Amino acid sequence: MLSLADLAAIAAEDSAALQAKVREFSVGSRRLKFNSRPAIMGVINLSFDSWYRESVCLNEEMAVRRLEVLHAEGADLVDIGAESTLSHASRVAERRQTQLLTPLLQEARRKRIAVSVETYHAGTARKCLREGAAVINLTRGTGSRKILQQVAEHDAAVILCYVQGTHVRAVGDLKFDRDPVAVMYEYFARQIEAATSLGVRKIFVDPGMGFYYRNLQDSGERIRHQMMTFLRSSRFRKLGFPVCQALPHAFEHFAAEVRCAEPFFAVLAALGRTDLFRTHEVSRTRAVLDTLAVW
Repeated sequence: MLSLADLAAIAAEDSAALQAKVREFSVGSRRLKFNSRPAIMGVINLSFDSWYRESVCLNEEMAVRRLEVLHAEGADLVDIGAESTLSHASRVAERRQTQLLTPLLQEARRKRIAVSVETYHAGTARKCLREGAAVINLTRGTGSRKILQQVAEHDAAVILCYVQGTHVRAVGDLKFDRDPVAVMYEYFARQIEAATSLGVRKIFVDPGMGFYYRNLQDSGERIRHQMMTFLRSSRFRKLGFPVCQALPHAFEHFAAEVRCAEPFFAVLAALGRTDLFRTHEVSRTRAVLDTLAVW
């Protein structure tokens, strides 16, 4: 059972990291002030294989309506994707992804709503940036140079996800030889150096809590890994850039109340100084963060 004593021990060990400041920047037309107020990223799934049914949009009309709702609920930006990251999900060809994403990007630009595009395809990233995507949610590990160059050319932001493998659909077991946060820290340090050398100035780091790994199917092991990463995420802020966390679901424990899972994990992520919360439950997560801010 997680206790105040556990939190106190983490706070003492990570005291310097908890005080660290990160770079603040604009995403689209919105200036985000991470050091004083966390931001929220809503989700739209254009893939029928995505299991979080509330976020799945089966046509353009549904997607535009959800875009408007998420914005009204308080999302600072909206992440859209055309391929599920689930292991059994169908692959969506690069060209088809672009076809699905483009109309929604055009509508978001007309409505002045900042949009992030989740992809590991360079061609999709290039075309989406041309259509006004403010952020590329980069679910590729190796071979990201072309995408980073495109992000720099458009003065966009990038979310550097922790991926053990070529990209999110090509991962196997999650392997850590020692402290997972330390391993991820070194990975992000290398990725940040590569991105900044290409001219990228707006960067988030994302530990990839929502990705599928074959050896994290045991719910206890997976949830412990997620909880500890959330509580220790302040360490990543010492890299100088904001931390993005995708909030998970712990369906085994929440069951019929699964829509309450992401707000629960938002508490742990907030305690660990997360800067950008990726969530399917924008209004619930916003309520949690606003309540915590009262303290």
